[in-house]
Amino acid sequence: QVQLVESGGGVVEAGASLRLSCAASGPTFARSTMAWFRQAPGKEREFLAGINLHGTNTRYANSVQGRFTVTRDNRKNTMALQMNNLTPVDTAVYYCAAGGSPTIVTMTNYFSSWGHGTQVTVSS
Repeated sequence: QVQLVESGGGVVEAGASLRLSCAASGPTFARSTMAWFRQAPGKEREFLAGINLHGTNTRYANSVQGRFTVTRDNRKNTMALQMNNLTPVDTAVYYCAAGGSPTIVTMTNYFSSWGHGTQVTVSS
């Protein structure tokens, strides 16, 4: 199993950018499909972006397509989420997740490892 730690969250104004990082430890990172999710107060955890084992395929939720970009570096055991043109709707706790599915899936139960999350707050 892989252990995950997110960083890079903060408080920004609408229109700003943030870059989140996910640091992984454990032997299975390079064999894991990775993803970013977020959860706003009172809402279910929401899939945002996923990336396959080699970083050659990505998938995005409609709500972030064109604004967010997910990347990974298997040499450094890290994954990143570049977020541009943020709006107050993007305010949430952001989580990285790792799973064993060979394809990029969007449901939380396909991911076996989760970080503790990092708060992103966007003010208007």
